[in-house]
Amino acid sequence: MERVACVLWYSFANSVVRGEMQITLRGCAPHWGWFAAAAFFSSIVPQPATGQISISGYGGAGVSLSPDGNWTVMTANPQWAFGGSIGGAATGLVVRSGSDHSGSYREIDYFYSAAGGGRTGFIRAYAGTPAILFSATLSSDATNTAAFTTVASFPANLHHLTWSGEFSLPSFVGMGADSPWLYFDDSANAFMVSPAANYMVASMSQGANGAIASGINSAITLLPAGLTHATALVYGAGINSTIQTWERFITALSGKKLPPNDADTLLKQVSYWTDNTATYYYNPGGPSYTDTLDAIKAEFSAKGMALGSMQVDSWWYPKGPDDIWSDHGGIWTYTAAPDLFPDGLAGFQAGLGLPLITHARWIDAASPYRTQYAMSGDVIVDPAWWEMVAQYLQSSGVATFEQDWLGANAHTNVNLTDPYAFMDNMAASMARHGITMQYCMGEPKHFLQSTMYDNATTARTSQDGFTSDRWTEFLYSARFASAVGLWPFTDVFQSGDINNMILAVLSAGPVGVGDALGSLSRANLLKAARPDGVIVKPDVPATPLDGVYVADAQGVDAPMTAASLTDYGTLKAHFIFSYVRQTNNTITINPGDFGISGASYLYDYVNGAGTVIYPGSSWTGTLASGSGYYVLVPVGPSGIAFLGDKGHFVTLGKKRIPALSDTGHVDTTVAFAAGEKTRTLFGYSPQPVAATALSGAVSGIAWDSSTQLFKLTVHANANGTARLRIVKSFLAGGTTGITSVCRLARCFGAPGPVQ
Repeated sequence: MERVACVLWYSFANSVVRGEMQITLRGCAPHWGWFAAAAFFSSIVPQPATGQISISGYGGAGVSLSPDGNWTVMTANPQWAFGGSIGGAATGLVVRSGSDHSGSYREIDYFYSAAGGGRTGFIRAYAGTPAILFSATLSSDATNTAAFTTVASFPANLHHLTWSGEFSLPSFVGMGADSPWLYFDDSANAFMVSPAANYMVASMSQGANGAIASGINSAITLLPAGLTHATALVYGAGINSTIQTWERFITALSGKKLPPNDADTLLKQVSYWTDNTATYYYNPGGPSYTDTLDAIKAEFSAKGMALGSMQVDSWWYPKGPDDIWSDHGGIWTYTAAPDLFPDGLAGFQAGLGLPLITHARWIDAASPYRTQYAMSGDVIVDPAWWEMVAQYLQSSGVATFEQDWLGANAHTNVNLTDPYAFMDNMAASMARHGITMQYCMGEPKHFLQSTMYDNATTARTSQDGFTSDRWTEFLYSARFASAVGLWPFTDVFQSGDINNMILAVLSAGPVGVGDALGSLSRANLLKAARPDGVIVKPDVPATPLDGVYVADAQGVDAPMTAASLTDYGTLKAHFIFSYVRQTNNTITINPGDFGISGASYLYDYVNGAGTVIYPGSSWTGTLASGSGYYVLVPVGPSGIAFLGDKGHFVTLGKKRIPALSDTGHVDTTVAFAAGEKTRTLFGYSPQPVAATALSGAVSGIAWDSSTQLFKLTVHANANGTARLRIVKSFLAGGTTGITSVCRLARCFGAPGPVQ
């Protein structure tokens, strides 16, 4: 292996990356420069020390390092102690201050000798984040026999969750070697240990004594001078809260611009899929694939739904050599099979009139590409090939490139360069041509590596064919994917399955169906999206509640309960899906778990009824049909719990309700698709309501005294929006006295009681 000499360079000119001064290590392997950059920015006036030295971090956390190389971390919330050794005696201990993408910090810098040679390192504690970063850099070439960071002691008797293998599936028993490791107690206090660099070759392991070791894949036997490896320790109260802290920390380190949930066509609009378990997977449905897929688009239109994009799976390119259109073998050539697409991929796309999502496998053992381009394992690492592919896809109207088989055949050789050449060149070429990426069958290392690429937007977090037996794995894997900035994809399902549709929408990622012609469910599609195909979704993916993590780790039979939310600032709407997994069908919803301290309203979407939950109380019910879907919203200062658009699964999604507030009256904005004229809004009020249109119009206000639910019809203005103000009516009956109520100052938010 070539020896690496690292020199720190910087420029302020036109090479600005992510809006900051770019710093690179000239001559270094990729992905190591960030730590040198951080060192460059840290205080140049160290504080020398000869004995044990300590620094403080978030919330008073303390970090200490002794000259013998032993370190301790003491956290305040929760009150936990961690300890370990850097692997040798520490010399030259100094304290520095600085800042990086994750905020300001104090760190202890040191030198030490470990197996194979000398190292420099630091332990960094952040002021604004409950996180500790350990880093070590090799001073000379070294054998890969010593861990870069070892956590020898940590709180005992904790549960754990890691992810591993294809689709990064969860396990409460195994320990994924390239995964972040999540530990938690019965009270949901948690910490995470994970690689923070070299994701494609990083390795986590646990010794016989229970110590957690973080380093480089043991298949790489020699490590070069200058290689830096880092490990993150993040802690906090609450499992999901701690994962969210890790999410912000790990993506900030890489500087990834987290994509919004409508970042590309795939995320924004409903898509149609032809992958495994879809109707037209290796099945043209007649004499012509193109005619069938054109007819699918026409059926969407006939049923009042615009289709956003269409996925063409591995059947679209030749595989071989024995049968170029077969469900086996790798890529022969990455071009449209001429017998299926006589006008080429571009001709098909132009006729279809939709952006495409194109699938890719590995390279076939006999493909001509193997003699034309640089290979590693079963994939091409040559940037020229990736540039050719990206140009071809762009010219063919492709919006998203789906790299599949990442957890199986689509692997490079294991070394310090090829995995990055594969992933980096793929991402760079696609980005240059305006194409986003989806990872399929990705392992944890691929999920982590995605933090380096702004155009990595989605990942499959379910095995092929989305059915109820996939739901639990999907939800846990989706939590990991979303934490690294990848929107989770359920995989294809049939639009008539209402529970699959609800979960797909709650994923806040793509919604992709694969029905046969004539089978599309208009009702479900229009509950998932607007007529223009725009998905009405929550802000964040649904994730299991903290109590579910604990129950699953304990082996307790409890329904899976997962929740998502839409955040309007002072008002948040929560969307809760729950289902029976064994025999226990009792579900309890405590608004306090969702940050609601006052009264709230829980709406049972399936049964069309709801209940008020008073402060400090919870609701317990049974999942009589095996599953349930609920909308939980606070009762605002107006005394109203506004539920949103009655016609959507996500009743309060920003593509339909872009703005909402309650400051004594409910103000809301409604967005319409082109051609839409009216929508029905609803909510809870203990008495009749009155409404006025600040833009557009309102009619048909009704209030049911038995359910205390109101509904009204809102009409779009010429610009396709409407704005409403809703208040409780103080007139007897109150359902028709709109004018008389709204001329009173109270309707427009003026202070003082209604007279």
